[in-house]
Amino acid sequence: MKLRINGQQMEVENSVRSIEDLLNFFQLQERIVVVERNGEIVSKEQYSIQTLNDGDQIEIVHFVGGG
Repeated sequence: MKLRINGQQMEVENSVRSIEDLLNFFQLQERIVVVERNGEIVSKEQYSIQTLNDGDQIEIVHFVGGG
C-alpha cells in the first residue's frame, strides 16, 4: 500500500491495515504520538479500528523529552 507519511511517499506492507499497525511497523507503539489522517486528528482510541487506504496522507508527530 502506498501512503504519504510526513510528506514522503512510502510503501508499506499489505499487513499494515490500521493506524495501530502503522505505528507498530515504525516501532512507535510505545511512544506518545499524535496521528493525523487526511487532515483529521485521530483519537488514540480509534487507532486499532481506523483503517488505512491506498493514497492516504498520514502525519505522525512524536514527542521527544530533554532539556
